[in-house]
Amino acid sequence: MKNHATLIRQSHFLGTKIRNLRKQHHLTLEDLSARCVKIDPEAAPSVSYLSMIERGKRVPGKDMLGIIATVFQKDIDWFMDDALSEKAITPEKSGHGGISGMALEPGFLFSDNILQIAIPEMLAQTGTTGRQFAHLLIRAHQEHHRNHFPDLERAAENIGLKRMPLSVAELMDIVQKMGLTIKWFNRTPQEVLDETGAHSKSTVRSFFDPPGTLYLNELLKTEPARLKYDLALHIGHCTLHNKDGLKSVLLAGKNQSNTGSSANALSFGPDAQDILSAWRDFECSFFAGALLCPRVPFRQMLERHSYEVSVHKQLEVSPSVVMRRMTAVSSYPHWHYFDAYPPGTLKAVYRGNGIPLPWGNMRLVEDPCQNWAVFRLINNSSPGTSAQVSVLETKDGPRIYCCESVSVEDMAGNAHVLCAGIDLNPVLDTQGRDARDIAASLKQACIKGRGDADIPAAIRKDLLSAARILNIGWIQRGLDNPARVICSRGAVCPRTPGCYAKSASPDTLTVMEKMQQAIRDEC
Repeated sequence: MKNHATLIRQSHFLGTKIRNLRKQHHLTLEDLSARCVKIDPEAAPSVSYLSMIERGKRVPGKDMLGIIATVFQKDIDWFMDDALSEKAITPEKSGHGGISGMALEPGFLFSDNILQIAIPEMLAQTGTTGRQFAHLLIRAHQEHHRNHFPDLERAAENIGLKRMPLSVAELMDIVQKMGLTIKWFNRTPQEVLDETGAHSKSTVRSFFDPPGTLYLNELLKTEPARLKYDLALHIGHCTLHNKDGLKSVLLAGKNQSNTGSSANALSFGPDAQDILSAWRDFECSFFAGALLCPRVPFRQMLERHSYEVSVHKQLEVSPSVVMRRMTAVSSYPHWHYFDAYPPGTLKAVYRGNGIPLPWGNMRLVEDPCQNWAVFRLINNSSPGTSAQVSVLETKDGPRIYCCESVSVEDMAGNAHVLCAGIDLNPVLDTQGRDARDIAASLKQACIKGRGDADIPAAIRKDLLSAARILNIGWIQRGLDNPARVICSRGAVCPRTPGCYAKSASPDTLTVMEKMQQAIRDEC
């Protein structure tokens, strides 16, 4: 261990290295200080002292530097001048967006006029409803902004004053101050046919009737977590939209929403009312999460509890609120979130890292990969949680994901699965590891094991280091289970034998490509 005099002589780039590491991991000074306090409350640096270290105004002692090194899973020597590298002292600049874009050429074909003509036809031919198109637009908007909507956050904080947890009584008090009248009604769940033709249960949870009446289902009285969410959502509507009548009915069940009339609910084309209503549903839902779990105190709570979903019990909110808010408040941007109903309806999707969807067109495809954690829990009726490490081949090469899935029931009694996960490749790359090489090695190990395998010791060590940096407890639980190779569709399944007969020896050539190849062979 170096003494303090040696640290001073060899620490010219120490502050720069710490700052760049912190920013690469998307941590604020407050986040880093909190991580240090968690390791050693006595020797941990304060926010102001960390700032001075990064600006070169102070040199930390060996104990303090050891704590910082532990947070980033680095040796102390890495911070010294004799371990200098261009990458360590050069800040990385990254763009926004969960999904990489592509150049659309020739450009004149993608003009507003042509797209307005083509989109309705495309939706009709692919069987995509206006409602589904609206949710696709909103998801793309979320992913482009990485679930960061400061205006909605501020609006919620102005109402809730960053209090956490908010009780039912406190929310009722906010409702009363807004001049709203609450009326209770009694509606039990009834069996209905959803938009895919499948049977499920549904009931009305709540709805707003302008100018100031809020109708709540009596069932909510026995479920305070759901009652709090409904109250928060309608508070959001009144705050953001001035108590107007353009607000969907809040349903229990796997229906996407109650946007649009029955006449156009299944229309295959964009409908202005559908899109407006779906957007308002999103705004109010985001507001509700921010009101119940305000950004700063909730993030601090997640840090203390290593991002365990079980914190929902302390806050008396639903697991879905906690899991969705994780994607919005975490310093790590590469999250995904699914809310899935059997046999394959996606009610909510967020992909901050562009992970391929296990379904097509927001509906069940013919050959879904049964090894996605979402599918495995859907097909397993037993309650509980499941942490899984998965490796998936994408257009950018193999990637390692880890997720926590929870089997729950909605207010109508329908079972569904919530899944929050992260892409581990970026944090591995930040640590100086070759993420693609690690992912390729793990994929081969799984394929040799006919689809799943215990994680090799060397890879486990790298992933455990990533888990400690991210401070996410369920990653370590996932490491204790076999890793699974997953695929976007059964037709490209890498398993032997494949999950589907046709995927055992996939033929990727089109008819025209086969004809071209035959001509080449003849010549």
